[in-house]
Amino acid sequence: MVEYTLQLDLIFASLSDPTRRDVLSRVARGELSVGELAECYSVSFAAISKHLKVLERAHLIVKRKQGQKQLISLAPEALMTADEY
Repeated sequence: MVEYTLQLDLIFASLSDPTRRDVLSRVARGELSVGELAECYSVSFAAISKHLKVLERAHLIVKRKQGQKQLISLAPEALMTADEY
């Protein structure tokens, strides 16, 4: 039960930021590289990277490597957990 509550806290804290919600909506349409995501915002690459770490910690996104690129995709299971709550 405690682990479930901690996971929900991470999910809802992640969703509280408008940039992170926008990132989720973009990757929900299809896998994007970190560079492609960074181009969409007027913040630094490091700032986008921090947002991605928060989303990854909440299990809302999945990162995978393809060559030198980091590809980001949506992990809808975490959203289903929040929806069930």
